[in-house]
Amino acid sequence: MPSYVLFTIASLIWGSTFFAITLELGEVPPAVSVVYRFALASLTLFAYCLLRGDKLRLPWRVQRWTLLQGFFTFCVSYVCTYNAEQYVVSALVAVLFALMVFWTPICARIAFGTPIPRRTWGAGAAAIAGVTLLFWHAIGTELRHLGQGGQGHFTLGLLLGIAASIASSAGSIVVGKVREESNNLVLTTGWSMFWGTCMVAVWCLATGQEFIIPRTASYVLGLLHLSIFGSVVAFICYFTLINRIGSNKAVYIGVITPVISVLLSIKLEHYRPGLTEWLGMAVCLGSVAWALRAPAAKPAASVNLNDCIETTP
Repeated sequence: MPSYVLFTIASLIWGSTFFAITLELGEVPPAVSVVYRFALASLTLFAYCLLRGDKLRLPWRVQRWTLLQGFFTFCVSYVCTYNAEQYVVSALVAVLFALMVFWTPICARIAFGTPIPRRTWGAGAAAIAGVTLLFWHAIGTELRHLGQGGQGHFTLGLLLGIAASIASSAGSIVVGKVREESNNLVLTTGWSMFWGTCMVAVWCLATGQEFIIPRTASYVLGLLHLSIFGSVVAFICYFTLINRIGSNKAVYIGVITPVISVLLSIKLEHYRPGLTEWLGMAVCLGSVAWALRAPAAKPAASVNLNDCIETTP
């Protein structure tokens, strides 16, 4: 399959996943929906590995990193994302995930001492300005509501969205360690999803969340889309693309995804951004594109940061 087709497939799928999450809200607790999604996705990946003759067993030196990746990427990040979308329109959560381009080098700096180029800092400052513009009116409205005794749901959603993007960046750093131990990206991703599923399931049981069986067609269709396409097909396309054209170009999916999410929110969620919001999105996404064009810094550890960036829920 041509590289441009793989790029298009991954961008369209991941751009639609933020809206697809909204189809699962309300009927089933958000964390339980995360369990359903990645239980199905991990089983699909394991089945795919068996069909191509792979052994599912991994040595502990690999499993310890898949456990950590599962905790950050498929546990903390997705639980925060699903909960954030209860309070914030899906397109805005998608834009927050574009900031992974900046969180990831910061996480690498903390974990491995990897230098951060000046251009990245400058682009990061521009992105923060863009996000501020994007949420300017919403924050003003929220402050007025808080002054009148409001519950601060929008603030909670915004903080959860930021936490989700940071957790994904931390998980992306761990991907580099996983790849040092194993080249089987499909199998290690399956195990990471499995461990993340187990952790979220334990959390649900500990907090008394009910495992409700979904009954609506919209929920089931959303679950299938997120599990099979968003968590299996898109990842396979993305990993194949990295091997063909390199991570520096493949990671531009992270710029395209929020644009698609915004367009879907306008069409399906009746989101109506004003001039300030459009300007904020343009500044934020433009800064991301600028940062991705920066020359790669030499890492202090044997981790390729661009290979580590996974851009979607």
